[in-house]
Amino acid sequence: MNLIDQLAKEQIAKLTTERGVPDFQAGDTLKVSVKVVEGDRTRVQVYEGLCIARRNESVNSSFTVRKISYGEGVERVFPLYSPNVVKIEVVRRGEVRRAKLYYLRGRTGKSARIIEKTNVREGLVKTSDLPLPEGAEPPPKVKKEKKVKPKKA
Repeated sequence: MNLIDQLAKEQIAKLTTERGVPDFQAGDTLKVSVKVVEGDRTRVQVYEGLCIARRNESVNSSFTVRKISYGEGVERVFPLYSPNVVKIEVVRRGEVRRAKLYYLRGRTGKSARIIEKTNVREGLVKTSDLPLPEGAEPPPKVKKEKKVKPKKA
């Protein structure tokens, strides 16, 4: 590993301890809180939209968020490890088959919708994974019986 890669890994570790980076991909709806400087004041502005692309290049990683504002499509590219990005929050996860969703630029209305993933839930634990209390027996497994159709005479 060369010196530049080592420095990049150290910077990523430092920045992720300050502000965690959630696991997201193209197709997810994100809320990105960004520091905005107006004169001598700074405030946090929330930019909510659909992640249409993600570029992973160590410290130079970035992602593109697209939203519709007053009927006009607006895209913004955020550096993933920027100090100006205060927080990234995943609102909903989208089910897509592409890494880059640039085809959405030419679409509006219902054709620009992304189906939500329903099989992914954060914090969901199966009851079979939980430990049993002391002295308790595991529930018996139930075998499903096959339905037998009566034979016609």
